[in-house]
Amino acid sequence: MLEGELVRLRALEPEDAGKIHLWQSDPEVSRWMDNSHPRSLAQIRKRAEERPVNSYESVVLGIETVAGGELIGIVDLRDALPEVGNAELDIYIGDPAYRNGGGYGTEALRLMCRYGFNSMRLHMITLWVVAENDRARHVYRKVGFAEDGRHREAFVAPDGERHDMILMSMLKGELKW
Repeated sequence: MLEGELVRLRALEPEDAGKIHLWQSDPEVSRWMDNSHPRSLAQIRKRAEERPVNSYESVVLGIETVAGGELIGIVDLRDALPEVGNAELDIYIGDPAYRNGGGYGTEALRLMCRYGFNSMRLHMITLWVVAENDRARHVYRKVGFAEDGRHREAFVAPDGERHDMILMSMLKGELKW
């Protein structure tokens, strides 16, 4: 388990499916996510029960508050390539009470990046973010990610509108704590 002052990162449990379904049904959470089609609670439960064991290629962790032990989001490092030491990161805070400030997402991001660089021996962590998602881009820059490029009109929002995606990366040694 990875723990900071505000959050701890832990393996997801099948019992977490109810919260995950609630979050993915929330338009504020799913607004910038690539969830091609809605999923039922039963589908999310089945996926949670069949989730592969965390491995070098894919580490998916729940973000839980230290104070109350409440699951508030998810962070993962996926598509890790040991031969080059790269992985892609995804993160979201699903619980609305913890989304707007307070440092929960920032600390979870830092903990996961530190885990990737130290425990997984990664050299680079990358992520994609929708250009209009200013709040997320601010947090990513604050912890050390740099903007590398733009993929024009690559994201289709739920309303069908297209948005540019920004590629960001961080090299080992660039993590700002």
